[in-house]
Amino acid sequence: MTEAIVAEGLRKRYGDKAALDGLDLTVARGTVHGVLGPNGAGKTTAVRILTTLLRPDEGRAEVAGRDVVRQAYDVRLRIGLLGQHAALDEELSGRQNLDLFGRLHHLGARHARVRAGELLERFGLTDTGRKPVRAYSGGMRRRLDLAASLITEPEVLFLDEPTTGLDPRGRAEVWAAVRSLVGGGTTVLLTTQYLEEADQLADRISVVDAGRVVADGTADELKAMTGGDRIDVVLRDGGQLGAALALLPASGDEVCVDTDRRLLSAPVTDRMAALSGVVRALEEAGIDAEDVVLRRPTLDEVFLHLTGDHRVKEAA
Repeated sequence: MTEAIVAEGLRKRYGDKAALDGLDLTVARGTVHGVLGPNGAGKTTAVRILTTLLRPDEGRAEVAGRDVVRQAYDVRLRIGLLGQHAALDEELSGRQNLDLFGRLHHLGARHARVRAGELLERFGLTDTGRKPVRAYSGGMRRRLDLAASLITEPEVLFLDEPTTGLDPRGRAEVWAAVRSLVGGGTTVLLTTQYLEEADQLADRISVVDAGRVVADGTADELKAMTGGDRIDVVLRDGGQLGAALALLPASGDEVCVDTDRRLLSAPVTDRMAALSGVVRALEEAGIDAEDVVLRRPTLDEVFLHLTGDHRVKEAA
């Protein structure tokens, strides 16, 4: 079996609200699969079902080849879960926390001590193993929490918004740890609101909105959905935006205008021809550009493109 996770038609309601509304998801073994979506999209509900903490109202799901409802115990033996909040004892040291988790998983005293030492070394925490967790930085706590979720060497690891609240250094530390896991063969399902995080870590990304997957693919494939490459023009004089707009190889709603930044952004098909054509047209029109660049769409633009329209209408 090449899939570590398969979900088909998952539905879950809370009263009159549908948290999941027919969610389908497939995750290949040995990969990082990102699940990206706004608050309330259904990401955490999906994780709770896939980790056997919640039963779906409809649909089915398998994790590591086991049904999450009929074979829940077998699923739990094969997974790890890192939630949004650290599950650590602040008064214990890092080593003591890992030793405790090992004993709770019935590893035995000796095996638990050995496993704790292995994980402290793997996550660069050996020198802090005797320090109480309350003295750890945010990034160190999350790395220790990640180590605790791996105490039984799970086949599939669920990371539910693992870097929420961390500063850039802490996020980078967790990202490095996740990359090392996948190098060792672990499958990772990562839910996140951080678009950069999905772009950095995920082999494939599923965009979830209103309880179902609205797009799926690699980061490059998703970026291509917004129209491929774009050309950005930053003018020295914002008063010339209107004149410059008429020179771009696109029109109407395709062009983004940011008056505060004196920026025009338009989709292009032929990258180099568009770049040289716009530069030449600006020079001939006497319009002074501060910067002209070609770029791929960002995941931010993909995210807004895929999830923004109905939210704007609902707000209105």
